Amino acid sequence: MFSRILNAYKTSFSGLSRQTWILSLVILVNRCGFMAVPFMGLYVTQALHRPESDAGIIISLFGFGSILGAAAGGKLTDVFGYRPVQILASLIGGLFFLMFAMVEDFTLLCGLAVVISFFSEAFRPANYAAIASYAAEGTETRSYSLNRLANNIGWAFGISMGGIIASYNYKLLFIVDGSVSVLVAIVIFLLLPAKNIQHKTAQEKGEMSARKPWQDALYIKFLILCAMFTTCAFLMFRVVPVFYKEVWHLNEALIGIILGINGVVIALVEMVMISKIENKRSPIFYIVVGVIIVCFSFGVLMLPKVFPIALAVISILLFTFGEMLSLPFFNTFVVKRSNEYNRGIYAAGYTLSWSVAQVIGPTSGFYIAEKFGYNVLWIAITVLLLVCAYFFSKLKLTEE
Repeated sequence: MFSRILNAYKTSFSGLSRQTWILSLVILVNRCGFMAVPFMGLYVTQALHRPESDAGIIISLFGFGSILGAAAGGKLTDVFGYRPVQILASLIGGLFFLMFAMVEDFTLLCGLAVVISFFSEAFRPANYAAIASYAAEGTETRSYSLNRLANNIGWAFGISMGGIIASYNYKLLFIVDGSVSVLVAIVIFLLLPAKNIQHKTAQEKGEMSARKPWQDALYIKFLILCAMFTTCAFLMFRVVPVFYKEVWHLNEALIGIILGINGVVIALVEMVMISKIENKRSPIFYIVVGVIIVCFSFGVLMLPKVFPIALAVISILLFTFGEMLSLPFFNTFVVKRSNEYNRGIYAAGYTLSWSVAQVIGPTSGFYIAEKFGYNVLWIAITVLLLVCAYFFSKLKLTEE
């Protein structure tokens, strides 16, 4: 039995290019430092002693900067390439995060939140295009899953360490986050030289890049549904930590460990699961099932808090399995709808949907929780996710 499990893992990881592995290593380092933003709500409410609505404002400003960064990053990637955009975005974003640790004025923090998130999000379309460029033919989905694996190993480590650091000193979170971002820029510069691609004639290039995301009706529908889903999903790592602290009275270190389960499970399960289920059913089937499971993860938060730690673990496990069933197929769809000349702007559209969700989700989530209570918020999310699942079921991803 152990041999069969080992062979399943070996099959899942075989055939991936060397550059894909290096890029995933870079992402692993990057995500190890991604520990500040999930604790931003707690930083504002606990360290700065400001109301939940202010936490929603500053987190949403991160989302606003992300919208600008996603749009700019996609265009810059198509013009200058994914390597320089990743290097500069990581370097500049990291330096501003270090500055964030030295400021307590709320207005200035709001401005820094926009700038930091601009450069952090500009990194993503470039990284997305890099994965597609380095992926060996026929390994796109697994290449993105490997990238998510690296993301989530780093996330599990980062969020767990973040909880421990936050329980000691919130400002140290930003120092670590900024330092790791600068390190990522250096690693990309040293280990990931630009890939030479075959240049096509101006006419061929024009024909290949003719379709823009805003001219692709199916893609627009897809992005709207993505934004609906991620609006809800973001709250698991933005509003739910505050709920754990204020309502279920869990401490920061325990919150970090619970949230870190998400990354550990994805690291252990996703690659094998994707290799087993890919091409067995329609991608839309897995997306719909995944969205419904995420819906249940928020439903658990409405249960009586007799055993809050057990309920928190069940909730994050449900969320994780729903995420694993849906997001890998989101990524594949984006790649299939684009080519090497417009992939940056298509990826920007996808990351833009996440950025919009990051603006809408925390602001509305914290507002609803503050004015009407957390149970009303969980009910609203549950209903929205069920609506999202229904419309995903009506979406034909093979439509031209």
